[in-house]
Amino acid sequence: MLTEFEIQAISLSLKVAFTAISFSLPIAILTAWLLARCQFHAKPLLDAVLHLPLVLPPVVIGYLLLVSFSPQGAIGLWLNNTFNIDISFSWQGAALASAIVSFPLMVRAIRLSFEAVDYKLEQAASTLGASKFKVFYTITLPLISPGILSGVILAFARSLGEFGATITFVSNIPEVTRTIPLAMYSFIQTPGAEDQALRLCIIAVIIALSALIASYILELKMRRKLSRN
Repeated sequence: MLTEFEIQAISLSLKVAFTAISFSLPIAILTAWLLARCQFHAKPLLDAVLHLPLVLPPVVIGYLLLVSFSPQGAIGLWLNNTFNIDISFSWQGAALASAIVSFPLMVRAIRLSFEAVDYKLEQAASTLGASKFKVFYTITLPLISPGILSGVILAFARSLGEFGATITFVSNIPEVTRTIPLAMYSFIQTPGAEDQALRLCIIAVIIALSALIASYILELKMRRKLSRN
């Protein structure tokens, strides 16, 4: 049976991960489309900035978020004065940190799907009178759906395991920002709590592995369905 502490950590981790994915998915699709279909001078710079979270230490990302979104930071001060919003040291801040760290994985998977689409199919639909939006909605989007699904699952699994940026930006506050990785860190720092840390480790592995297996199965089914059509 799960303890109340474990349930809180799991529930918060899932809430943070789902929120991060929900807000970043539309931006990821747009960014992937820009990188796959458009040519512009700043494209190499955008590609480099996009992949920064993969190479930067997560603590650096958390520090930059803290400097920018704290009540004294430029963005944080504007949000506080304009909308009375403060996301530092909150679960919303944890979701933002998770979204930024996992964003490159989602964009990369969707971008590869865009590049794999046969552009002649879209051109044929356009010559038959379909608008650009209709072509995207009826042809491009179904064709890239396996890549979207793969990117979402990868980003979701990465969000569940986010630690460095989260603890730096929103700290380790019980019932507020203490996700599974942060709860494990707390147990590791507590003498005699190795068993609780091991339990959370096993739970994290099961959740991540289940997500990856589900991603593989669903993506395979979607590709088979598209191939039949």
